[in-house]
Amino acid sequence: MTRADQGFLDLAPLRLEYRMIGPRPDAAPTIVMLHEGLGCVGLWGSFPDRIAAATGAGVLVYSRAGYGQSSPGTLPRSISFLHEEACEVLPRVLDAVGFQRGFLLGHSDGASIAAIYAGSVQDHRVRGLVLIAPHFFTEASGLAEIHRAREDFYGGLLREKLKRWHADVDGAFRSWNEPWLHPDFRKWDITEALGYIRVPILVMQGQDDQYGTLKQVETAQQECFCPVETAVLPGVRHVPHREAPELTLERVADFINRLLREHHEGDPSGGAGLSHHEL
Repeated sequence: MTRADQGFLDLAPLRLEYRMIGPRPDAAPTIVMLHEGLGCVGLWGSFPDRIAAATGAGVLVYSRAGYGQSSPGTLPRSISFLHEEACEVLPRVLDAVGFQRGFLLGHSDGASIAAIYAGSVQDHRVRGLVLIAPHFFTEASGLAEIHRAREDFYGGLLREKLKRWHADVDGAFRSWNEPWLHPDFRKWDITEALGYIRVPILVMQGQDDQYGTLKQVETAQQECFCPVETAVLPGVRHVPHREAPELTLERVADFINRLLREHHEGDPSGGAGLSHHEL
């Protein structure tokens, strides 16, 4: 049965909203997009559609429990929530949509989830990772910014901005903010997982990212044994696909299209993917 373009994945007890763009997993590689700590399906904007158009791949975006229109998450959230999402929920999502081959593309917390999954589960269906503004360990400057976000939320301004995107805006915010500000989370570090990733990685970060320094990028270069490409975007903060959409799209599509061609799925005769010069 062909899955509808949008709806819900019923993964009892979870009910997760999703969108699928382009060909389905049985017809082409699939790019699975994992949102940031306060993100959801809608907050990706047009980026998933543009990635699908630029690569010829199918795209899946979904909202984690507690975000967007998905079922509520469990509160208080465990400080192991990123590992739980990567190793318990993500495999169920991939199986539910019939994922056969493709890429994980994560932003912020979503990038951390992608890295944990690829370093913990030797899933030969995953052919590459795109990690945008990833977190591999906590930094004092990033935690200070998360604390400021808490003040903005409970002061009302950030809460009003997020209300249009989340059915339970308070639950969505708490699911992200409370674990990160838990005293024990200061020791959180997933750099060990990087050494077990066996597929090429593109790491992108804004030079002025307020949630993480360039030490995050350097750590990927130092700890990974797989090929690592990096893109540091000048004048960009934490959300490259909104702040520098054209450059972000170009770099992501170029990386994915090259890997598609290496797997003989990006050749012009196959109809999947565009060359760098066609973007």
